Amino acid sequence: MKNISSDRALKFTESVIREMTRICLKHKGVNLAQGFPDFPAPAEIKEAAVRAIHSDINQYAITWGTPNLRQAIAEKFAWYNGVTIDPEREITVCCGSTEAMISSLMAIVNSSEEVIVFEPFYENYGPDTILCDAKPRFITLHEPDWHFDEKELAQTLNNKTKAIIINTPNNPTGKVFSREELQSIADLCLKWGVIAVTDEIYEHILYDGAKHVSIASLPGMRDHTITINSISKTYSLTGWRVGWAIAPASLTASIRKVHDFLTVGAPHPLQEAAATALRINRSYYQTLAKEYEERRDFLAQALDEAGFRIYHPHGAYYIMTDVKHFGVSDDVAFAIQLVEKYGVATVPGSSFYSRSSLGTTKVRFCFPKKRETLELAAEKLKNFKLKREK
Repeated sequence: MKNISSDRALKFTESVIREMTRICLKHKGVNLAQGFPDFPAPAEIKEAAVRAIHSDINQYAITWGTPNLRQAIAEKFAWYNGVTIDPEREITVCCGSTEAMISSLMAIVNSSEEVIVFEPFYENYGPDTILCDAKPRFITLHEPDWHFDEKELAQTLNNKTKAIIINTPNNPTGKVFSREELQSIADLCLKWGVIAVTDEIYEHILYDGAKHVSIASLPGMRDHTITINSISKTYSLTGWRVGWAIAPASLTASIRKVHDFLTVGAPHPLQEAAATALRINRSYYQTLAKEYEERRDFLAQALDEAGFRIYHPHGAYYIMTDVKHFGVSDDVAFAIQLVEKYGVATVPGSSFYSRSSLGTTKVRFCFPKKRETLELAAEKLKNFKLKREK
């Protein structure tokens, strides 16, 4: 009998992150696995969505996004990222950044071409390259500061390299790529004619004076970059699925074609509300970062007191930890035990690596949660510590 699954579908697994959420629900645990907030989104954005629905903005929008939202994206990209773009020819609104990423890669990558991925990586990036019939080439980010070897990267790029995926601030590590690091990547992109596909979904969640730099703003890179973003993380709207890809017109034309036949378009009333979000008072972003920094510090202390060895994040809302000193050699078994026995869900570190051996002593926690949720997790982690010390 023929294999009923495609070869490409057999090359990757279901989402480990979302599987941990299902296990967490089964055991009624505290979900520090999947990165979605458990607190309300800003009222003015929700009200804008309601107004749009009541105004019967409920049918198909223009496939690549409503004019109002594309204009709002262009306005924000100019003032925050320092790059002027054409909302008519250089923006494609998608069903979240997830679809924006796969649409972009499918639009530019040919079979057998190579895509550079930094690891540990957000778990979608590996399967995305497989779905494009591309060959992923992995560059390791080395703890504790998650730096990459510039010589290794330079030696990896070649005539088959089509794209390099950058996620800054980074999930799962919390690394914020410096201007100098991005410039070294940009130099290689320009040398080899490679497209930087950069996921900047956590651009406003920054700590310790870290600064977000868009690689598209660096000299020569505007026409060699696809910038991916969405409303999910910044405005606590992960379920709305409104994201976008910003790219030069020549690339946008291809992205729009792929996007059209993948999803047709993102939800029309939610696009109108997303435009409201992008024009929110700019003080919102300072408050956002401050509140997340408080959450980070609280969870970091709780993890430290429970005996976890943490890697201090400078952006995003995740904390990677090392558990080797607990005698752990199987991160998946450890993560399942932690939620089943102690009621705290995390994500096994191996799911963020192409070579699972690099992550078998690591687990990732997230902290986009209410203070009382984090306090409950801290109490449960105390039980883990007490049990371990007996």
